[in-house]
Amino acid sequence: MGQMEPVCENPQSRYEVMLDVAMQTLANDPELKLCEGLRLIEATRRSVARYSPATLDIFDKRVLPRMRETLMHRFGMVTCPDCDIH
Repeated sequence: MGQMEPVCENPQSRYEVMLDVAMQTLANDPELKLCEGLRLIEATRRSVARYSPATLDIFDKRVLPRMRETLMHRFGMVTCPDCDIH
């Protein structure tokens, strides 16, 4: 039997997959609770800070607001609780 090929050899690809999965979960997971969504956003931010600290500022300015907006829309909220996370 041959070895399995890594799905994402490129760190940038892994980062993009992680963000895509997080965004899809926030938008579409039928069992997601608000507190779980907030924890997912924070865990994603911590992962970015740990594995790609140089991109954290970009994440905070571009991705984090989109994640929060997705979560707020999902739960029909005007303001985001705990949006001072990070």
